[in-house]
Amino acid sequence: MKLYIKTLGGFDVKLNDESIFKDTNRSYKLYRLFQYFITFKNKKLLPESIIDNLWPDNESYDPKNMLRVQIYRLRQNIYSIVPEDIDISDYLEISFNNGYYSLSVRENTIIDIDVFEQLILNGDNIKSVDINGAINLYRSALEIYNGSYLEESPYELWLVPIRNYYRRLYLKTLFKLIEILEEKERYEDIIVLCEDALAIEPYEEAIHIYLMECLLKQGQIKSALSHYEYVTSIQSFEQVSVSSIAMKDIYNKIQNQYSVKGEIQISNMNNCLEDEDLTGPLFCDSTYFKFSYNLRKKKRKKISSDEDDYICLITLNKDCGKEELNKWTKQMKMTLEKSLRKGDIFTFWNDTQIIILLLDSNEYGPKRIKERIFANLASYMNEIQISFTKLSNEDHYLIDSII
Repeated sequence: MKLYIKTLGGFDVKLNDESIFKDTNRSYKLYRLFQYFITFKNKKLLPESIIDNLWPDNESYDPKNMLRVQIYRLRQNIYSIVPEDIDISDYLEISFNNGYYSLSVRENTIIDIDVFEQLILNGDNIKSVDINGAINLYRSALEIYNGSYLEESPYELWLVPIRNYYRRLYLKTLFKLIEILEEKERYEDIIVLCEDALAIEPYEEAIHIYLMECLLKQGQIKSALSHYEYVTSIQSFEQVSVSSIAMKDIYNKIQNQYSVKGEIQISNMNNCLEDEDLTGPLFCDSTYFKFSYNLRKKKRKKISSDEDDYICLITLNKDCGKEELNKWTKQMKMTLEKSLRKGDIFTFWNDTQIIILLLDSNEYGPKRIKERIFANLASYMNEIQISFTKLSNEDHYLIDSII
């Protein structure tokens, strides 16, 4: 039989999942004293520290004796609320040794804050080898945090640092889990997570921003705008300022998405679909490149033209480490954006190779493109090989000879 003590989001003591504490007639002094001992469990406590923290305005002529009386009453109160066949010393025991009071917590007692911290620690320990296991552990920890530590005692000064500690730990774990889910593009899970978190931390700006960003990524533009309006409508929203840089940034994102992907009419569809920023080549991933290649190949079979399409392959013939490869990737992307024409398409096929699709070019086009690339390239000129093949030919022969 386990004794379970709940401290996050309300205080309760349960034995076999049944509350033995909520309905008891206890004095407020005993209630606070018991919470104090739970908070500093298994630690040596000076009588003077207990008195100063719990009763700073005490005017008793003998405060230590007053404390002894309160602890005696607390013991009796605890004994009275447990079943007669239960030995409370198997769960909790308040002792006094060498001038110190101490609450010993036995193995049969489970306190939610201990489970909360242990789940987070276990998640951190396995995150690098079992990310899904870590996700489950972080989720379980967040489910335990139902509110601030001993929130029924909001005005106790001695609780402030402890309460802040568990709140920070909760938010740190929440954001850690959100970042993991974001990498996996599990936006719906993040939305649910944020909605649950806002029920506990309604004034935490970062949670609102994560929620709105995920709504946008899910295409729920109206929901994102509605949530932003909700944030601005709360008069007491002191800790989430809509004038902050982060809130202004998310508002701009919502407005941009709304203007681009909001409801359109057939009369203005062309204006909505035009891409004003497409002034140079298109950089894309390999999947879209293959789609464009096959689409273009089919089209060329149906048309006759004096111009051709070409495939260009750029290969880095150099052994590089990760840092050097990152440098090559950035430099080549910048170079090709300067060198290629509007409508040309390029992608990084792998770490050391780039494929380019040159559209509607005459036979001298590849030579000019190669010259532009070398003219705009700051380095790697001696380490790269550039080859071209004509897309319109069924045999796709290389045409290095003309360049």
